[in-house]
Amino acid sequence: MLVTFLDVVIGGLLLGGIFALIAVGLSLQYGVARVLNIAHGEFILLGAMSTWWLHTVHGVNPLVSLAITGPATFIIGFLIHRTLFQRLRSTSASTGAFEGRSMLAAFGLLFIIQNVVILIWGADIKSYSYYAFPVNLGGAVFGANRLVIFGFAVAIGLIFYLFLARTRQGKAIRAAAQDTATAGLMGINIKWVLALCFGFGAMMAGLAGSLLSMTISLNSAMGLKYTIIAVIVVVLGGMGSIPGSFIGGFILGLVGSIVSYYLDSLLQLAAYYGLFMILLLVRPAGILGKK
Repeated sequence: MLVTFLDVVIGGLLLGGIFALIAVGLSLQYGVARVLNIAHGEFILLGAMSTWWLHTVHGVNPLVSLAITGPATFIIGFLIHRTLFQRLRSTSASTGAFEGRSMLAAFGLLFIIQNVVILIWGADIKSYSYYAFPVNLGGAVFGANRLVIFGFAVAIGLIFYLFLARTRQGKAIRAAAQDTATAGLMGINIKWVLALCFGFGAMMAGLAGSLLSMTISLNSAMGLKYTIIAVIVVVLGGMGSIPGSFIGGFILGLVGSIVSYYLDSLLQLAAYYGLFMILLLVRPAGILGKK
């Protein structure tokens, strides 16, 4: 019983750590910048494929590649917001109109990134082995790479949370999340802050992709699954809440671990959808969301 408990709980926490990191990025993009980025998972794809390429072709340690994929996806996300979504925002008649137009633009972005990935790296399935040896934790056995991923995901999330809580730029982001108009009246450069939020969201996705590449097979269609997971976690934790994204990520990870252990791993996504629908009926604002 103890081994089963450890297997399910620790497995859920390991899964939840990466879910939380993915969701933090989308929480910034939609909760603050008001862009429901359907292409969020494609930034995970970019991070994963880049890490695979750097490791297998150039021999770069996957953990070292975080220092490359993170800044690269941040720059891409920042420039996309400044050139595409900022233009859509300035030409939209209302916030609702902007959200609808930006979601359609994000759909187009999804297919563009997918096809760019196929052109650069091809459409075949890719994988590599890194820290794949087993580690025994109280009788429950896990891959060492999963433990490494969990540690880095939590560390990245905590560092980013401290950035938001302690730095001047982080406080500006939190002010924009609470009330964009008032933050602008207080002297905050809203255009710059919203672009930063989108860039940081893309960066979190890219870092998550780098970490995920150590344990899963990669293909050009993998992004949509993680976009769906991110949306569920964001709604579960509360729109725009970074702590809520962490809590939601770990809860969803535990649900996935329980379903995978007692039923079938193929039913994980169905269980996530079920939880999502129940949440919308019972507490649509999420765990830490505002009513």
